[in-house]
Order: sequence, then structure tokens, then C-alpha cells
Amino acid sequence: MNRTELAESVATKTGLDKKQSEAAVEAVTAAIVAEIKAGNRVSIFGFGSFEPRARAARTARNPQTQATVKVPASKSVAFKPASAFKATLNTRGKAAAKKVTATKAPAKKAPAPAPAKKAAAPAKKAATATATKATKATKATKKR
Repeated sequence: MNRTELAESVATKTGLDKKQSEAAVEAVTAAIVAEIKAGNRVSIFGFGSFEPRARAARTARNPQTQATVKVPASKSVAFKPASAFKATLNTRGKAAAKKVTATKAPAKKAPAPAPAKKAAAPAKKAATATATKATKATKATKKR
């Protein structure tokens, strides 16, 4: 969508004629540009915020000639969409984005451990120890 199409969309949604909607779009963009140029942040509730960014001067290298080039300092603008805007983008088939609040789920209690049989524990250890020795012996013979 370009500026003319945006102005036409504004005209159909607001009932203004094309000249008035073009003037409104021009006024909004001019105001945003002027504020960013002055170094101020522009926040539009429900849409996002524009923030000026400054890049420091640096030296770069031309990949073809390997010559060093001085890159002057420059200014840029960054746009960060509002959470409502992101939510609208990420909804599938829903008319409006619902605000989701994160709630912490209550912690579940771990089940109490079953009482262990004391007589069975040493027998189990012995069985595991012999199985481990047999496995090691088998691996050792396979390596040879």
C-alpha cells in the first residue's frame, strides 16, 4: 500500500473526500518526521512507536579492493509495534485480539514416595552389579 492508496482507504472509512484525506495523511506523516528529526520518540497507542537511532562513524572495508573507507555517522528510525498490534497480527480468524494475561499456574505437589522394601533393595543391587559386570565383559571381548 502506498500513500495514495492509504489516503483512499482513509477517505472511504471516514467519509472525507480524497483531497481532505490526502491532506490528513500528509499532515500525520509530516508530524512524525518532524518529531523524529528533532530527536523525539513518537508513540501511537495501539499501533507502535517510532524511535530515532544514531549510528556512529566507523571505518569499513571495500570487499573488492580491500581498501578502507570511512563511513560517516548517520541517523535512522526504528519502529516497534505495540502489543495490541502484534496480537492482531497473530490472531487467526478472530475479529479482534483479546488481551491475554499471563497467570501463574499453581504448583503441583509431588506424590509422596512409596515406602521402599528394605529387604528387596540389597538383592536388587546385587543383580544390577552382576549384570553390569557381564555387560562390561561382553564389550571387552567384542573390542578384541
